[in-house]
Amino acid sequence: MTYKINLALQGGGAHGAFTWGVLDRLLDESDVEVAAISGTSAGALNGAAFKAGFVNGGREGARESLNWVWRQVGAVTDTNLAKWIAPFAPATELYTQALTYSPAYFWWDTAARALSPYAFGGVIKNPLDRVIRELEWDAVCASDGPELHVCATNVRTGKIRVFKDDEVTTKAILASACLPTLFEAVEIDDPKTGKTEAYWDGGYTGNPALFPLFPNHLPDDIVIVNINPLYRDTVPQDSQSIQNRINEISFNTSLLRELRAINFVKRLIAEGSVKKGRMKDVNVHLIEDDALMTELSVATKMIAMPVILSRLKEAGRLAMDDFLRNHKHIIGKSSSFDLAEMFD
Repeated sequence: MTYKINLALQGGGAHGAFTWGVLDRLLDESDVEVAAISGTSAGALNGAAFKAGFVNGGREGARESLNWVWRQVGAVTDTNLAKWIAPFAPATELYTQALTYSPAYFWWDTAARALSPYAFGGVIKNPLDRVIRELEWDAVCASDGPELHVCATNVRTGKIRVFKDDEVTTKAILASACLPTLFEAVEIDDPKTGKTEAYWDGGYTGNPALFPLFPNHLPDDIVIVNINPLYRDTVPQDSQSIQNRINEISFNTSLLRELRAINFVKRLIAEGSVKKGRMKDVNVHLIEDDALMTELSVATKMIAMPVILSRLKEAGRLAMDDFLRNHKHIIGKSSSFDLAEMFD
């Protein structure tokens, strides 16, 4: 039996290493097929790397492609060494505090809020540019392998744009990962309007977008890899923690809105108000590790540290392993995440 799923991959900077681990574990399952991927920012990068490797080399090709990307992101030449060091390094929360409250990060964060990226005349480039350009783009845009959808935000209209097929280019992924306080908007021609449009990070309007995964030719099951904590026990009180929570809430808003819509449709179908088959009855699965993510911050999203990347990858593998062990058997049958409880 083959279990068919769609993947929805959230953005979150270097925290996307968690998704790296999720996908690495998923690739061990020969009976699970990924039909489509919707990704934003780091999720789009993970999706492109997954597809490029899968089309060229199957499961092991996808694994190698993801490994290569994250070695580049973290400037790590030996991921096994980072994994070996991680257990002996300070606790994740201590790492986070040391980085967040360091004078160097405080200066950089203050400068990013006070100065426009346009003040530097385009000198500051997204460091992902070099990595993205080296992907196998014929494979990323190929009709083989999973569909790939990349989300970005149109600056002028405030609406989401989803790039797919041959629209997925280096610029599309850079647009999906374009934080407006750090980088100039990415300009891309829009064939529908005939205009050149400017784009910012897709997280503002779709993190990630779920609706590209609704068409009937795709499976009913959407596995969401969530890397921005939905819930925190404590109310932030210092300025850095407040800004961090604002970031998490704003980047989860679009996802929660789509999940609420799915819950509404599921309720209509269950009540018989909508005839079965008229609207898609989506099965939702959520993979997350809020315990780890609440120990991290905006600082660890922005600065990729090998030890943190290693811990995130391992946490992602464990989270996917837990999902497969407990819920794999219901793929294609029902949700493993209780939307009704979330919105009650």
